[in-house]
Parts: sequence; C-alpha cells; structure tokens
Amino acid sequence: MSVIVKPISRRMLLTSGAAFAASAAAPSAVAQAPDWPQKPVRVLVGFAAGGNIDNLARVTCARLSDVFGQQFVIENRVGAMGTLAASDVVRSAADGYTFFWAAAGTISIFPAMGKPSYSAKDLTPISLIGTNPQVLIVNGKLPIKTLQEFVAYVKPHPKKFAYAGGGGPGSVSNLLMALFLKRAGIEMNAVTYRGTAPALTDIIGGHVPAMFIPLPEALPHAATGAVRMIAVSDDRRSSHAKDVPTIAESGYPGFRGLSWNGMMAPAATPRAIIDRIANEFIRASKDPKFIAQLDKYGASPVSYTPEEFAKFLQEDMAMWAEAVKVAGVTLDKK
Repeated sequence: MSVIVKPISRRMLLTSGAAFAASAAAPSAVAQAPDWPQKPVRVLVGFAAGGNIDNLARVTCARLSDVFGQQFVIENRVGAMGTLAASDVVRSAADGYTFFWAAAGTISIFPAMGKPSYSAKDLTPISLIGTNPQVLIVNGKLPIKTLQEFVAYVKPHPKKFAYAGGGGPGSVSNLLMALFLKRAGIEMNAVTYRGTAPALTDIIGGHVPAMFIPLPEALPHAATGAVRMIAVSDDRRSSHAKDVPTIAESGYPGFRGLSWNGMMAPAATPRAIIDRIANEFIRASKDPKFIAQLDKYGASPVSYTPEEFAKFLQEDMAMWAEAVKVAGVTLDKK
C-alpha cells in the first residue's frame, strides 16, 4: 500500500520553530533547584529497546545517573515515530522528573507529514547530544567515484534508475534522496523498503544502484568494495571516513540532513534544572570516555545550549519540511 503525504504549511513549520525558540528562552517561575533530583527521573524514548536511538539514550542516562546521584530510568513508549512518548511527556508534570529523548523523526519529520497531538510550545529544548550523518552510497561496480559523476551518470536518463529508501517513504534515507535529487535537478524512481538491511542487500546485489544510509552501516561494506561511499550529509567530514567529502563541498552548499538525538522537557520545567542538564552535556562532550561511547553507535557529540538547540530545531524542521514536500509524503489516507 502506498503512503500519500501532504505536508503542513511553511507558516506552520516556522511557527513551530519559533515556539521552540521561545520556550528555550522563557524564564522559569522557579529560579533555583539546588535539591534536584531527590528521586528517580524518567526519560521516555519513543523507539524500541536495543535500537540505535535507545542505545544512545541509555549511554547518556547512565552518565546522568552517575553525575546527579539518582537513576535516570529509560521508559520505552513505542509507536507513531516516537510521538506517543512525546505526548506522554507533554502530559507529565513539569517538575524535572520526566524528560523526552528527542530525535529528528519525531520532532522535525513527523510534524511535516501530519499533525501530532501536541505543539512545539509544549516542549522545551535542553541540548542536542549527538548527530549521525548519512552517506550516499552506490554499488561498488558502478563507474562512479564522486558526487559530480553520480549526477552525470543519472541526469541523461530521467527515471531510468531507481534509488532505495530504507525505512519507508517518511524515512531519513528516502527524504534525503528526494531532496538531493531536487537540488541536483535529476530524476530517479523510489523503491521503498521496510528497513535499511534489505535495501542494502539490493544495493550490494546490483538490483538498485544508490541510496542514503547511516554512515556506520556503510563502513564495513565500503571496506570490502561492495559499495562505494560518495558523499556524507553532514556539513563536516566524518572522522570515520575522512576521505569522503560532504555534499555541501561537492557542489551543493548548505545541504545538510542528519539524524540526531537530544533531550527535551515539558515546557514549564524550571530553567535551573534545564541549565544543570545542559551544562552537564557540555562537560560530557569533552570527556573521551563519553565520546567513545557515542562513537560506538556512530554518533558525534554535540553540546548546545537550550537556545542553540532551539535554533538548530528551527533550521532542521524547515529542511525536513522541504524534503517531505518534495517527496510528496503524507499520513493522510486516501
């Protein structure tokens, strides 16, 4: 069954981004929180245990537990691209004992495809913690080594070639490719898969020539020559693939599309608590042990203030809204 997508309006997206910025900057009614926390803290994760998002949350919560002397307990609320967990957090008391482990799919992509049960003003950004770039890969036997060569290979043959979208129409993989094709002025047919693994199998087998994939999943296959990494979707090169250029430096300035993880709170959570957690993330981002733990799951550490995270969200939401519009994805059924 195909999924048809209708994006919400650009005005709504900009309003949502501004709401995040306003909630990050809003002063709290509670000036100090010297005795926090006095009991275990809940952190809701909208995806299943054992996945990359969950693993990163557990690494982070283990550190917070050690630092603050109370357990930061992961609770998995799986479903609807993480929005079930976000809704639970929004309905929780804003007392510093419930937080949301946020990700791009829930905060930036889902609102562009359909209207969640909450709005941006219901959540306060704390900090962006880690980012995971995607990499454009092609079958290793194709005569393509650069992004320019990829575009030149595809452009003369509109819709002759297909690309794999791992994870369905609304996945990061599919949306990134749709947006890049638009920017590059080329056309390919989308073939959607239920996940990255079957899509990657078809890339290696030569059935589909190209796709975007999380960088850590591409590395072992690139090492054997089964696939070739063409360009990463971050605005900086990866330490794991220093010879692979960014899309931006390959002729498409400003192009960036990342998976990311961060922490958010109910909107009225005391600013003193927000700042204590954000400041700890700044310290953690400089700790070699914590950096190594994130690196195990392909994430690069980031330490943003609440205001910097809010600005990042504005830009990220606008980018994914454009990608959703280009891809024509909606949650509306017809």
